[in-house]
Amino acid sequence: MLRIACLHTVESNIAVFEAASRGLDVVLSHHVRADLLSRSEVAGGLTAEIVDEAAAVLRGLAGEADAVLLTCSTVGPAAEQAAVGAGVPILRVDGALASRAVAAAAQGSKRVIALCAVQTTIEPTRKLFERAAEGTGVAIEMRIAPGAWDAFKSGDTAGYHLLVAAAADALYAGGADVIALAQASMAGGAALCAHGTPLTSPAAGLAAAAKD
Repeated sequence: MLRIACLHTVESNIAVFEAASRGLDVVLSHHVRADLLSRSEVAGGLTAEIVDEAAAVLRGLAGEADAVLLTCSTVGPAAEQAAVGAGVPILRVDGALASRAVAAAAQGSKRVIALCAVQTTIEPTRKLFERAAEGTGVAIEMRIAPGAWDAFKSGDTAGYHLLVAAAADALYAGGADVIALAQASMAGGAALCAHGTPLTSPAAGLAAAAKD
């Protein structure tokens, strides 16, 4: 059975990834570093110091697993840094999500909307999705789910998911057909959407880690 070590920045993602792993021949271990995200929020975005620190944690986890998965989109670039020269795959959870979203859009509207909940996720996600879209003709647009992150930080998970779903449904009503929920914590909102089903990262990220 494949051992996958997950680095989270929100503790609630442990349950999200345990649920997403059902049916896969994997066993997960979980490490939570909430400070990496909170410090990014205070700094107004990801800093080189935070990337270096997160990359060091990821490399440490690689010594006890067959693959390592970073589940936070804000600090996602740290996985790319940590993967250089690593003995096992070190992946960011939204990498597979970006590939799937671009592939879906390439067959239709040529547009992907990446919906985020927290501002610090926007730039790392934009860069990731734009790299995935290079040469495809697919345009990447970024959006924020209004009020969602405040609900999350207050502990209102149900309200958080409802606000994510409301934001996605508004985008569907406006003509979107490929929406990706950029953060793993947003995944619970997908099933609440009335006008479409957004793509989510937990299952896609775990499948990619298991494959690699």
